Amino acid sequence: MPDIDLHALPLDESSAAALAKSGLDYRRVSHTAPEFSGFLHAINRGFLTEESTAEQVEDQRGVLGLRRMTGAFDADSVQADVPVGTIDSWTMDLTMSPGRTLPMLAISGVTVAPTHRRRGIAGSMVGGELRMAAAAGFAIAALTVTESTIYGRWGFGPAVYTTDWDIAARRATWIGPRPEGRLDFLEREDLPARLAEVHDRARLNQVGEVSGWAGLWERMAGLRVGAEGARKVRAVQYSDASGSARGVLVYSLAEETEQFAAQTLTIQVLVADGDDAYAALWRFALEHDLVARVRATLCSVDEPLRWMIADQRAAQVSVIEHEWLRILDTPRALAARTYARAGVLDLSISDSLGLADGRWRLEVDEAGAARVEVLAESDAPSGATKVQLDASALGSLLLGGVKAETLRRAGRITISADAAREFDAIFAPAHPPRLSLWY
Repeated sequence: MPDIDLHALPLDESSAAALAKSGLDYRRVSHTAPEFSGFLHAINRGFLTEESTAEQVEDQRGVLGLRRMTGAFDADSVQADVPVGTIDSWTMDLTMSPGRTLPMLAISGVTVAPTHRRRGIAGSMVGGELRMAAAAGFAIAALTVTESTIYGRWGFGPAVYTTDWDIAARRATWIGPRPEGRLDFLEREDLPARLAEVHDRARLNQVGEVSGWAGLWERMAGLRVGAEGARKVRAVQYSDASGSARGVLVYSLAEETEQFAAQTLTIQVLVADGDDAYAALWRFALEHDLVARVRATLCSVDEPLRWMIADQRAAQVSVIEHEWLRILDTPRALAARTYARAGVLDLSISDSLGLADGRWRLEVDEAGAARVEVLAESDAPSGATKVQLDASALGSLLLGGVKAETLRRAGRITISADAAREFDAIFAPAHPPRLSLWY
């Protein structure tokens, strides 16, 4: 699809009308406008964070300037310049299969003021963004969530799960590979460029990963204005035998005054382009001097690390859903990835917003490439595996992060047990999808 200027796209008329009935003004917010500070104030309030200083507001104008920001304003409010509902969005690339990406609409900053709950504000704003994205030609929208109970109603499905690790470092004992490359500390000022370089290569081979952006890497390096704990940020780079940078580890150490030799090392991000970089950076963290615990978030549900430590029980691991996908264009979304084996599926999809519904024939050839065709109600494709599901379930299944058999047993899709096994054989990913960042 061609590059899309989100700033040039009109607001959704049905959302504007629905909000107007509640006495609210639905309008775009520019990063150069005076009301930008009110938009940022509403975001901070919605996510229970501190108010931004004047310097931070100016700093965020540059970070959020590329995003499409929309607010719902109450003219009768005491703070009329602070929206009672917010949403922002921008374009990122989602890795669908190793080496294959698809532009998607990333959605963030969804808030509703506690004073204006139960008025349909969130539904109007999220629905408006989805209709805008579909009309603009996006096949997928996605978000990472802080509250997981609300997005299923708008057709999002949990697609990428993540794990948090809390490791007793001395008990774990490293038994993994010991690569021959070298580790070097990085200055924080050099960190954004190094992170961007390695991540941009590594993400292309990891289903579920997305493209990064400058403000993200600057935040991880503690370089944003007023960044909390910035001086605690440390980073090392792994280079292979040829001297090429293959991985970056960003971490911080907690201060333990009572037990100085029992510090906690918290991994902010570990980006590895290859198995050697992965092993070298994890070993560095687990064998760090004066460290008793290593903590990490946003890890894979199938981390090789588990098999690189002698005592697997030294690691406490918890699982949570992280990235939710919303199908907007069913044929394009299904055709954007490769599949594990050949087969034919007959998919009947329902969608309350009318964006992804229809009946489709997905045919996968021996090379794993897909072709998607519309099916009429009377069509009966020979040898096709039949499945009935909604847009939310399709979003969950698309990258292979959950099995059709699991959703069948949970009553979320209509499919026979034999057909579910066929479906899963076709959709199986080489590795579980993973997303290593928030957006």
